[in-house]
Amino acid sequence: MRDGPALIMLHGGGATGEAEGIVARARLAAAGVSARAAREGGFASVVLATNDSGVGDDPSYSVDRDAPGEAFSLQKRVLGLVEKLDAGAVAVMGAGALPFLKAEDYAAVRQALAGGGDVAVTNNFYSSDLTAWSPATAIAQVGALERDNVLPRRLRDEAGCEVTVLPRSVRTAFDLDTPADLVVLALSEATPVAIRAALPVEGSLPLAPYRAMMPLLCDPDAEILVAGRVGSATWAHLERETACRVRLVSEERGMASVPEGHTARSLVGRLLEELGVERFAEELASLADGVVLDTRVLLAHAGSQASREDRFQGDLLAPEKVTEPWLRDLTAALATAEVPVLAGGHSLLSGGLMALADQAWLENDRRLGIGPAPD
Repeated sequence: MRDGPALIMLHGGGATGEAEGIVARARLAAAGVSARAAREGGFASVVLATNDSGVGDDPSYSVDRDAPGEAFSLQKRVLGLVEKLDAGAVAVMGAGALPFLKAEDYAAVRQALAGGGDVAVTNNFYSSDLTAWSPATAIAQVGALERDNVLPRRLRDEAGCEVTVLPRSVRTAFDLDTPADLVVLALSEATPVAIRAALPVEGSLPLAPYRAMMPLLCDPDAEILVAGRVGSATWAHLERETACRVRLVSEERGMASVPEGHTARSLVGRLLEELGVERFAEELASLADGVVLDTRVLLAHAGSQASREDRFQGDLLAPEKVTEPWLRDLTAALATAEVPVLAGGHSLLSGGLMALADQAWLENDRRLGIGPAPD
């Protein structure tokens, strides 16, 4: 590939709530970090596609604004940028996706695309955060789509691309998607400086339950409960990188990318229905010393229409700021549970939990005097 691939980062504006705003600011900071790493890794150009009029210029990427008043179509937007960029290969990711990726990771993607033929690279075949492909025009063979996380499958099935999946690690699994991910970033020493500078001030994030959870991961006498869209990579990481016992309930994997009409059904959701929110929180506390809960599965099971801002405030364990009554009651019960409860989405139960375990061991070793001092 003569000039290297192009990277397209997608950033949707329109954040109106407090919690939505803090995530949007962090995602923009992550976009700058990703753009610099991609350029260092051999990408020829990076463009941020956005409808957010508040996004300013950044030396690490160019800004391409959505046409005003035009209904957004992911496929049409990507196709238009592929034509405009005139690149031999292209990668697409969300602005906050995979903020721990380094230049060497982008170089590996570039190398995989350079071998010729119809190829694609992704971090997750079934629900991607980053998808790259060559030739760039292969996207024209894919039918209508509105979510980029289905791209790897569609490129394979409809464009005939041979797909390579990047090795699973914290760097290829952690996605900045919800406020729960901001808490992990605030605690992790691996967080890039530019992203850390964009995080909310001390006291705005629910650090206490996360800090209480971390020693449990290093304690062979402790037990944690993880429930939601837990993948095999996270399960393997927990088996390999934690000392505690893990009680795991994995359900509704791929919920965000299944065909329209799918009705989510959750075993944990049925327990919540039967017990009510207060007894549900008590039951969780009776099963483990700490809980990591994918609340999106519970919301889908209950048919909740909670807004994005309400979901985000639920992640912040701030029931007083949740307007939807059912989610407000659930958030209040989780926030006052007798054991630490971490609430979030899929990203918390994948890269978030993996990154938290890594940081827990750093701090554990430091307490024992066998680890390096923080920078």
